[in-house]
Amino acid sequence: MCVGVPMQVIAIDGDQAMTEVDGVKREANLMLLDQEVQVGDYVIIHAGFAISRLDEAEAKETLALMREVFTPEDMV
Repeated sequence: MCVGVPMQVIAIDGDQAMTEVDGVKREANLMLLDQEVQVGDYVIIHAGFAISRLDEAEAKETLALMREVFTPEDMV
């Protein structure tokens, strides 16, 4: 199953971002976004790409719901 996961941007280098959720870090490409992303923003990561930016409250709510349904291994 493919699932987009909300992750927080912790570093940006050009079109690449380092993102993190629950201590797990993943690199993600930002080229698909039409919005500017800054360190601290939350993005939905799918297949190595940031596909959407979302606000912190929405990200935290989504992560809470995902934690109820999925195991940690399912989310990354």
